Amino acid sequence: MNPSLKRPFIAAALALFTATAFATHAAEDLLIADFEGADYGTWKATGEAFGSGPARGTLPGQMPVEGFQGKGLVNSFRGGDDTTGTLESPPFRIDRRYLAFLIGGGKNEQKLALQLVVDGRVVRSATGPNDRNGGSEALAPESWDVSDLAGRMASVRIVDDAKGGWGHLNVDHLRQTDTRPQGPRINAERSIPVRSRYLHLPIRNGAPKRVVTLLVDGRPVVRNDIELADGKPDWWAPMEVRSWQGKTVTLRVDRLPAGSRALASIGQGDTLKNAGALYREPLRGQFHFSPRRGWNNDPNGMVFYNGEYHLFFQHNPYGWDWGNMHWGHAVSRDLVHWEELGDKLLPDDLGPMFSGSAVVDWKNTSGFGKEGKPPLVLIYTAAGNPTVQCLAYSTDGRTFTKYAGNPVLKQITGGNRDPKVMWHEPSGKWVMVLYVEWQKKHTIHCFHSTNLRDWSLAQVVDGDATGKPYLFECPDFFELPVDGEPGRKRWVLLAANSAYAVGSFDGARFVPEQSNLPGHRGRGFYAPQTFSDLPARDGRRIQIGWFQTATKGMPFNQSMTVPLELRLLGTPEGPRLTFTPVRELEALRARSHRLGSVALAPGVANPLAALRGELLEVRAVLEPGDATEIRFSLRGVPVVYDVKRQELVVNQHRAPAPLHEGLLDLTVYCDRTGLEVFASRGLCYVPMPVQPKADDRSLSVEVQGATVRFKNLAIHELRSAWKRR
Repeated sequence: MNPSLKRPFIAAALALFTATAFATHAAEDLLIADFEGADYGTWKATGEAFGSGPARGTLPGQMPVEGFQGKGLVNSFRGGDDTTGTLESPPFRIDRRYLAFLIGGGKNEQKLALQLVVDGRVVRSATGPNDRNGGSEALAPESWDVSDLAGRMASVRIVDDAKGGWGHLNVDHLRQTDTRPQGPRINAERSIPVRSRYLHLPIRNGAPKRVVTLLVDGRPVVRNDIELADGKPDWWAPMEVRSWQGKTVTLRVDRLPAGSRALASIGQGDTLKNAGALYREPLRGQFHFSPRRGWNNDPNGMVFYNGEYHLFFQHNPYGWDWGNMHWGHAVSRDLVHWEELGDKLLPDDLGPMFSGSAVVDWKNTSGFGKEGKPPLVLIYTAAGNPTVQCLAYSTDGRTFTKYAGNPVLKQITGGNRDPKVMWHEPSGKWVMVLYVEWQKKHTIHCFHSTNLRDWSLAQVVDGDATGKPYLFECPDFFELPVDGEPGRKRWVLLAANSAYAVGSFDGARFVPEQSNLPGHRGRGFYAPQTFSDLPARDGRRIQIGWFQTATKGMPFNQSMTVPLELRLLGTPEGPRLTFTPVRELEALRARSHRLGSVALAPGVANPLAALRGELLEVRAVLEPGDATEIRFSLRGVPVVYDVKRQELVVNQHRAPAPLHEGLLDLTVYCDRTGLEVFASRGLCYVPMPVQPKADDRSLSVEVQGATVRFKNLAIHELRSAWKRR
């Protein structure tokens, strides 16, 4: 070899040898602590939970501890679960890609945590697996990827600030390593440059829930408990990120098993995954509102604003079951066709977003409005610890700002919730009714305000005439005329199960005249709310309830009832609420079969035999006479009238349905996920979640005992509300 070439060759070989040797050396693990000594050495302990040195396994009163290495470990059960304290290492340099450890004990990220601290800031955190009775004291291997912190000085801090069951933590064998450790990844992260409207998260129904945090500019924006799919998902949940287009956001997952593809499979897009099937899914109610994806429950913030009906709702965008409470948002111009606009209130530092209401502040008493633009104000419960009442506002009905002065009403007792607010013109004040568990009773607290920000207690309503509590959560409060007569108005205080009281209200106190009256008579109906700020010319009180229609196998779950018009009807027993479907639903009629006046005798052939339909509206006015039973069957679901008992029997469920002047009026709406049945001038309302067989489109009616005269009988086949004309 030419001598002039030999020297650089030798130099390159020497450099390669040196680099290889360094890499080999770097691969050796660096022990931070194995807790085998008699004391903690240079680690600093505070409080009582950690004692003066490592535990030698199980402590007195503790279940057997296993899974640690050697003879010692950190065990903060010293003195039991109620002792507290901290244990912190001396500083060390991060020189390996991973920090591995063994951890067990209680689960509480805020109060029970193994923390990695850099520059005084917690940059990684882990906790134990146990947050309920039972469980195990076994330690399991976990790790953090700390490659982004290479060369930084750090310390490890173990925190026990928890009391009560599982109020302790077990930790052992902390080490740095370049070899990916076995066991789950802790606080696994993926940074994603935002180019589209949505991130698509893979969901597996029934999978373990992981805490998923969205960080923007390094700051957490929202945290959710999500059933992430490690492999093939059941469905994809959209996370709207268009507010951060052009930025890089980070998704952090508290715990992922080795080999999970959850983070890697997240994609982007401007439309929902499988959008072509949207609203055509086999179990999608076709004229009952349901969210595009995820769970819904209570209707919230129902208000008429800028020519639109606004329906907010309790929404879990990232799961088929309840959880991660956001406020979803949909609007309609006709109460029939709804457009979903996305989530408007996201969980924050005050907690998840529980139920509440909305008002238009026409006089801008809150100061949130602009010239010529009265604000739409949302009043909601932030269900953290403590549980408090808060405001958000908008001047366009699309973008909402949470009030910087939240909360506007502090916790009264744990779990106080569901503020329903209205403007009381005679007193010139806002009125809030709020559910409060007070002195071990279910109560409604009534508050007053002149500006929506400052509230004072006016009254506590706590039971019926016998003292029996019945007003449990999600209250509503409104005034209605009796029999439509403006001079005979009464106030109605309504509870989540639609039990209600009728009485008077002078702006300061509600005086019930009758209470604990039954509302709906069916199943699967809860937390109804009425629209505020309907135009005076409308004159109606319109209600929507949560329709508990489970839809297994679908990427959505639950729905809302059809909009209902409420009236007060005078009866010998006093004024009573009636429920009838709003007239706007008639726009869904695609084909009508009007049989008119019909006399039907026992044993006569089914007059509806030639008819078929999936989405149905049935209207009948009939005179039972001496008949004993009138039996309809709609797609195999029985709707029967028991003449002797004057009861309606819907899918085997009985409800009182009195005749009026010898006649029964009956209306039935049949959808893919349930029936809503109305009878007796609206005094009998029977919602019934039930799924007719997909291939059964049959209809029938028959009578027993004697001839029944139908004054009117009409069958309307309905079109889907999701398909525009």
